[in-house]
Amino acid sequence: MSGSHPYDYDLFVIGAGSGGVRAARISAGYGAKVAIAEEYRVGGTCVIRGCVPKKLMVYASHYGEEIEDAVAFGWTVPGEARFDWKALIAAKDREIDRLNGLYLKGLEGAGVTLMESRARFVDAHTLDVGGRTVTAETILVATGGTPDKLDIPGAEHAITSNEAFHLADLPKRVAVIGAGYIAVEFAGIFNGLGAETTIVHRRSRLLRGFDDDVAVRLAEEYAAKGIRLHFDASPTAIDKTDDGLRLHLSDGATLDVDAVMFATGRAPNTQGLGLEAAGVETGRKGEILVDLYSRTNVPNIYAVGDVTDRMALTPIAIKEGHAFADTVFGAKPGVADHDDVPTAVFSQPPIGTVGLTEAEAVERFGEVDIYEAGFRPMKHTLTGRATRSYMKLIVEPRSDRVVGAHLIGDDSAEIIQALGIAVKMGATKAQFDRTVAVHPTTAEELVLMRAKARTARAEAAAE
Repeated sequence: MSGSHPYDYDLFVIGAGSGGVRAARISAGYGAKVAIAEEYRVGGTCVIRGCVPKKLMVYASHYGEEIEDAVAFGWTVPGEARFDWKALIAAKDREIDRLNGLYLKGLEGAGVTLMESRARFVDAHTLDVGGRTVTAETILVATGGTPDKLDIPGAEHAITSNEAFHLADLPKRVAVIGAGYIAVEFAGIFNGLGAETTIVHRRSRLLRGFDDDVAVRLAEEYAAKGIRLHFDASPTAIDKTDDGLRLHLSDGATLDVDAVMFATGRAPNTQGLGLEAAGVETGRKGEILVDLYSRTNVPNIYAVGDVTDRMALTPIAIKEGHAFADTVFGAKPGVADHDDVPTAVFSQPPIGTVGLTEAEAVERFGEVDIYEAGFRPMKHTLTGRATRSYMKLIVEPRSDRVVGAHLIGDDSAEIIQALGIAVKMGATKAQFDRTVAVHPTTAEELVLMRAKARTARAEAAAE
């Protein structure tokens, strides 16, 4: 393939996150001459400052309750448990370094050239990479997303999820601005590690876009854990004080805290890429517009992952990157499937979800049957904690197909992976019912919900 044209590379990838690395490695495996540019560290948001370090911190934040719960099961816990933030951060950094090394080794083993510099378009086939001019027949943009910061006075005093992984000390009082998955996950982390935590949100509920029943139950669980929920208010200013920070809100309230974390969303990371020089079209948020095959309006330029603002999930970016490589260099045209994608929110308790929410299902089908189960997990019959699990199946009655499943409770993130296969395959409620329960488990409730809880109709939703 190489040498048949005057370009330096068959493929140049901008951004060495999960999607970009997968595309580079698979393309190189098909014989393409590939280079990849990364200005920070290989691994991208997920590995370096997202899913992986966040999940490690979620684990850490569980241990306070688990140490207390051990007593209920006969364990004697000597002395007072103490948490060391610096020890956690150091351990987390060692693991990120290890993963970064594996990504580097993977690229090297695939024969991909790594350029540790920022890349910027000069034209559709030419890039400026740290002052060096590089040409490529095909260019793939996989630069991911970046946290939004609110444009208010004092915003420079706030942190985002990027900085939260590198704080010198655990703040004693934290205000988390937002109510999406990043906000609720970090609120759970801070609270679990002992910080006085407040969620501030301009609307009246958590997790917009998730099923209402699950979102309401998470709010109840967080309130019971002592997380303060300050709804229907927006930040207007942040002042530096002798004792930390003072957050001013639109409803006139003020919060005195040690840290304000913006978790109000992420924007496609397209600033400074020179897309206009290559003629690449972008959308309202700055996202790169692509077709089903991840091709932009410029025939030789593609984009995958969060920078396209299609579905901001690492496994989706990986599938998009792989499909790109198969299509362009493997002679196996294919697209990433964005339907019925299972996902998890590592809140406390965690959420697992796949398929349509109740509102989406009613809008699509007009009428759906709802099956649900709420119960106290077996573990907490001894611990005495009031936390509860909840499961919900949404069934399209004419086909009997399960079109949505939503869980909140321990192990929901693990359960939803297998449940996602069933929903993706079009499993019916009757097939769920015929499946033997694994007892005693939380997941068995998914095949034991025989009685229909209610029917949801479009007219009822409108009310």
